Amino acid sequence: MAAMARSTRIHLHVNAPRASVYRAFLDARAVATWMVPDGMSSHIHAFDAREEGAFRISLTYDAPTGTGKTTAQTDTFHGRFVKLVPNQQVVEVVEFETADPAMRGEMTITITLTDAVGGTDLLAVHDNLPPGLSPADNETGWRMSLAKLAALVEAEGT
Repeated sequence: MAAMARSTRIHLHVNAPRASVYRAFLDARAVATWMVPDGMSSHIHAFDAREEGAFRISLTYDAPTGTGKTTAQTDTFHGRFVKLVPNQQVVEVVEFETADPAMRGEMTITITLTDAVGGTDLLAVHDNLPPGLSPADNETGWRMSLAKLAALVEAEGT
């Protein structure tokens, strides 16, 4: 096996039941709301929330940056749901649509939900980051997004 896989791990406590958190990963409208770092907007092109179901999403920077992975201002990625365990786990394989070889390659995102006092503990593991993607930047973007997920499901109060 090659060198240690590049990955990020994020733990987050969400003050909502596992079922609410799980639903937020499989609802295209919810995903468009939360799975987007600060300073960006989201567009869902396709979203089939079932095992082997495909999705395609574009994230566009609000201000011109020239740092997008697909175009100067946009990161577009596609993927599929590999495994769905209701209210427990979501496993996705995603890949950026890019001409930059350093940003290519399939990444695996595993979300695991467990009961915790007052809600749900979420563990997000993002494996096989491409060499051009900084693990620190990836973690920052995911922390922003997961904070939005927490706010969304906590506001639902279900």
